[in-house]
Amino acid sequence: MLRTIRSRLDSWQNKISDESVEVPENTTAKKVDGKLSWYFAGGFVAFWSLLFFAVVIPLFYRLPTPLTMQDAGKNVFIAERAYNNLYTLSNIGTKLTGSEENEVEAVKFVLNELQSIKSVLLTDYFDFEYEISQATGGFPYSTTLNFYKGVQNIVAKLSPKNSTSENYLLINSHFDSKPYTNSAGDAGFMIVTMLEVLRVIATTKQPIENPLVFLFNGAEEGMLQASHGFVTSHKWAPHCKAVLNLDAGGSGGRDILFQSGPNHPWLVGYYKKYIKYPFATTMAEEIFQSGIIPSDTDFRQFNAYGNIPGLDMAQCINGFIYHTKYDNIDVIPLGSFQNTGDNVLSLVRGLANATELHNSDDQSTGHAVFFDFLGIYFFHYTNTTGKVLNFGISIAVFALVSISMWRMSVDSDESVRHVIRWFSLVFVIQITSFVLALVFPILVAYAMDGFGRSMTYYSTPLLIIGLYVCPSLIGLTLPITIYYTRQSNDKLSKPHHLQLALHSQAIILAILCIVVQASGFRSAYIFAIPLIFYVISLVLNLITTLHDRGYAWSALLKASQIVPFLYSSYIIYLFIVVLTPMGGRSGSASNRDLFIAVLAAIGTILSLGFMAPLISTLRRPRVVLYALLATTLVSIILASTTHLGFPYRPMTSGQRVAYLQVRNMFYEYDGTLSKDESGYLFSFQDRRGATPFKGTNVNLTGLVDIKSKCETDMMCGMPLYDYRYYQHRLSLKWLPRSEPIVPPGEMKLELLNKTIVNSTTARYQFQLSGSSHMSLFFQTYKDVKIINWSFVNSYLRTAQPYHVYLTYGIDDSPYNFSVDISKPDGDFNVPAFQLGASAHFIGHPGDDEAERYAASFPIYSILAQWPAIYKRYIF
Repeated sequence: MLRTIRSRLDSWQNKISDESVEVPENTTAKKVDGKLSWYFAGGFVAFWSLLFFAVVIPLFYRLPTPLTMQDAGKNVFIAERAYNNLYTLSNIGTKLTGSEENEVEAVKFVLNELQSIKSVLLTDYFDFEYEISQATGGFPYSTTLNFYKGVQNIVAKLSPKNSTSENYLLINSHFDSKPYTNSAGDAGFMIVTMLEVLRVIATTKQPIENPLVFLFNGAEEGMLQASHGFVTSHKWAPHCKAVLNLDAGGSGGRDILFQSGPNHPWLVGYYKKYIKYPFATTMAEEIFQSGIIPSDTDFRQFNAYGNIPGLDMAQCINGFIYHTKYDNIDVIPLGSFQNTGDNVLSLVRGLANATELHNSDDQSTGHAVFFDFLGIYFFHYTNTTGKVLNFGISIAVFALVSISMWRMSVDSDESVRHVIRWFSLVFVIQITSFVLALVFPILVAYAMDGFGRSMTYYSTPLLIIGLYVCPSLIGLTLPITIYYTRQSNDKLSKPHHLQLALHSQAIILAILCIVVQASGFRSAYIFAIPLIFYVISLVLNLITTLHDRGYAWSALLKASQIVPFLYSSYIIYLFIVVLTPMGGRSGSASNRDLFIAVLAAIGTILSLGFMAPLISTLRRPRVVLYALLATTLVSIILASTTHLGFPYRPMTSGQRVAYLQVRNMFYEYDGTLSKDESGYLFSFQDRRGATPFKGTNVNLTGLVDIKSKCETDMMCGMPLYDYRYYQHRLSLKWLPRSEPIVPPGEMKLELLNKTIVNSTTARYQFQLSGSSHMSLFFQTYKDVKIINWSFVNSYLRTAQPYHVYLTYGIDDSPYNFSVDISKPDGDFNVPAFQLGASAHFIGHPGDDEAERYAASFPIYSILAQWPAIYKRYIF
């Protein structure tokens, strides 16, 4: 058959030759190579740029038209009413756990709204009850033992009239806040959304099958205490079979589904069925659970301690104001309320009638793969289906590429072996292109960081295009351009050579798809999407013979890559939008430029990986490379030498500055005070550290590392606030202060009793009083072991020193606790262990000198600082 095809091709070629027209003697024949002039690259760039800026960006930020109070009575979510409620709640101010604002004023607000809902309840359809509960408990969290008492939850239950169902749907969010923020977005926005959803359901004659439990928790920001208290002690918790957790990592956009299950794909099915404005991705779930995002949610507690599956949704746009004084209601558009409100209302109604709630334990059938396309449509399928799809499309790529190479051999009258040899060479070149597309942006990131110019894109995100996207495009195009400029294979046509490069790109993505899927990552679907559309175009080109007609096949290829471009640029833009602000609170030891560089490179490869080789269809492709290089160089210059590259802007993207006004007091075994020092303990929140303060009024003379203190003193001899301070302890800085810091409150640790239990065991009983946020640090001496205490014993299996983080809500009574130690020789008249106690007076500005020092920081600085006292004892 191959001989027949070749015979027909020869006959066809001879016929063309016989019918050719003779060129006149004095006429020079023009060589036609089928290539376009170099300036067509401008149209190419304009087309894909237009797709991104005119389609992806508007759809990414699209919000529905908000409903106002004029629409009240239609049994729909009213954005304006939610807005008015948030105005009241956020104006209470900072709602720190243990403060009057949180424990009294915020609780009063929620109770008043619940009473208002009860007054309009359709009593023929629903029963409604609510209560305040207090919780006390503890659990290990990261490097600390998180212990709390008297934290408050407001719990409301809406049940169908005369319902006998014992299976509840839980809806949760928190009203407490971080220091120095009104917390309009995190998570007052979700609290008022819950209230409005509850109001609509309670006043609508639309039945629900199962009771709804709305949990308004008052202690999330201090390491998820209130949700732990609810799930481990509340009477309704054992009946909660699924949870919808609502939180925020930003403010003012759409709500994203970023965690599901685990292992309950039916929940994602309900999301698809009932959600009005989908915004979700499995990739977000896997990135969040990897730990590179410095945040957590109550979803962890419901899963870990209550075995309650669910959906975790959050605001994620504008993370620059997250946990800052700028988290106010005026940055939240009404459309954002409507978007989240409509989603939550519809989803709650759907899940309230889910038959799966009756046997949720039997629904654990594996993870789900899910993602939305531009907020227009939502896709989901089981992980098993995802494996079949990803492996199947990858195998199809290998098969179709093989068929294509066979067709090339037929068309060029060369052996398949000859085509395979050329493909092998092109494959190596394409791998080089792929690697360089990743490496070039990383090199730029390292270089910028090395010269002290990290985070230049922080306030000017368009710089990412020049700094990272253009170098990635250079990497994609440079090797293949050099190759096609210099190679001189007359037997295999230029169009076929270019197809081999595209086939190589497809093979690389197929291998990645297989490896990522085999490694257990469901995010492998991001490689499958461009492959699916490449396969479609290749099949069409093969069956229509466009495959063998010069560059005719490129038209279908370009058309087929529009959808992958839209999705890939959409999903990568999402992560750049989310992760860029997080670089401002990830610590000075973390070079977040690398994350952004890698994201930009991946987005470039997935969006334009099949388009970049087409530069070879231009007559002067090097002009395009020069343009990319020039754009990169101009961007580097702008980022390095102009205000565009300065990371911080007042109000919109400020610099987070965290430090403690510290008073350290060390007491020896005999009770004498051996050290009394004062100073400021800095935990710089981003990569630039202290460098932005050079040339400002901030005096950092004498600033030193505390690494040496960490080597000699328990917990570095400092009142490390929480587990993040401990994790970043080696990068903390100490600025001594000559004038002693006088804390605004008292902290008292008293040894109440010391009892010899037996020949090798002694019990120490203590009482601690002070602020709402305190810590205890323990470290034993040689041959001494803590074998029991009043806290959670499982934490004793971790490495010393021990850190017990203490928080109280409405109950400000002293902590009474005991510690049992074991010593083989039974001699308890010598030092046995060190005990440090710290109290943090959050919200207090400090003394006059501290206030003057805080006022010296630039206008773009966002301070989180307060007085803290630390006392170290030896017992």
